[in-house]
Amino acid sequence: MMLLNLVKMRYADAPIFLDVSSIISQYELRGDVDLGTTQSSVNDTFSLGTHGSFSNRPTITYAPMTGERFTRSLMTPIPVSSILSLIQTGYAVDVVFALCVQSVNGVENRLGSPMAGRRMDPRFPELVRSMRRIQEHGGLGVRIKPMGEQQAVVIFFRTQEELQNPSPQLAADLEQVRQFLGLAQGAAEYSVVFGASATNDQEIALLTRSMLLILVDFASWIDVPAADIAEGRVTPTAKEEADALGAPIQVSSGEECPDDAFAAVEYRGHWFWIDDRDLRSKRALSLLMLFFSLTETGERPGAPLVTIPVN
Repeated sequence: MMLLNLVKMRYADAPIFLDVSSIISQYELRGDVDLGTTQSSVNDTFSLGTHGSFSNRPTITYAPMTGERFTRSLMTPIPVSSILSLIQTGYAVDVVFALCVQSVNGVENRLGSPMAGRRMDPRFPELVRSMRRIQEHGGLGVRIKPMGEQQAVVIFFRTQEELQNPSPQLAADLEQVRQFLGLAQGAAEYSVVFGASATNDQEIALLTRSMLLILVDFASWIDVPAADIAEGRVTPTAKEEADALGAPIQVSSGEECPDDAFAAVEYRGHWFWIDDRDLRSKRALSLLMLFFSLTETGERPGAPLVTIPVN
């Protein structure tokens, strides 16, 4: 269903998101025992037989995601704290920023929307690669800092002297990150806020994406038939940006689907699939499901019930 929605969005068609509204499962276990005798003038026979059966008849009801539920899950930007929690738990900062962040202190990421597309700032790929190298050497950290009755999220960079295995490249990466983001050189930590631009040189402003924008950007990387591009049914893929940052997902297309596809859907007379050997794309598809959980806010509806008859 996720791959089908991505393909539909690539063609500017409306996706459909379903939510499980109810699950009713009926289990039945039966057992019978037959006992009988037969008498005749020649001999007597005795028979014994058993029979058992088990059946499971689940009924799952899906409902289209609309209204407040749709707005909360798809239109709400991912919280900054959730983005930083992913980084703190070990997810690569360049992958998380490339997928979930639209800009960092005004340094713009690409957005592959046919209606509101944005070209990538040439500094963005260099910025996230430098932050990734700093992260790999243990030089990037996140902490929660109390600010009166509230809490603030801060990012701090460890210096060469604070690391057990310093790297000559680390100092250059730290300098480049501070230069691109306009950060103060002597600050020990920088507060992180949601927004398009920072208010001072000790602040990092992250403009995070909503789940809908993440899906739109993912869809823009899908390979489509050349005939559909020539006929104006779909926009071409930006190959130069794929070379600069690396496409997060690779979905191929053709008239026939390979037998070893990881996931495949048929749409508009063509097949679209992810190769089972493409680990990067497989991980990206799994990450989409994780991102959905990051946008959940407020109370969730009651969990589906499982009904088991006892008589």
